[in-house]
Amino acid sequence: MSARGHGTAELRGLLDELRARIEARIARVSAELDELARARRSESDDDEHDPEGVPLSAEWSRLSGRLDAARAELSGVEESERRLAAGEYGVCTACGRAIPIARLRARPAALTCVPCGERLAR
Repeated sequence: MSARGHGTAELRGLLDELRARIEARIARVSAELDELARARRSESDDDEHDPEGVPLSAEWSRLSGRLDAARAELSGVEESERRLAAGEYGVCTACGRAIPIARLRARPAALTCVPCGERLAR
């Protein structure tokens, strides 16, 4: 069954759930970055290494990457929400065919059907 033939309530629910998970992840990672920033301010320039872990700069880089990825994912959800409001959600942006509901359940922010997604990933 395609998203076109499905009610918007389930689709809205999928997007709402995904948005909530992403926003929680953004909040967690932001809190970790804030904590790390405090730790970096308290360290001298010569002593950026936590003797029991990785260098603080490496941890900062890792967390920043996670935050950027989560924000990009949230942007995809926002685009899907816009498409849902416009009646375009569940329609492949590459070929115009319906995206199967099973794909949307697995990846609520999917903009393409599986064949087009695979083709574009190459």
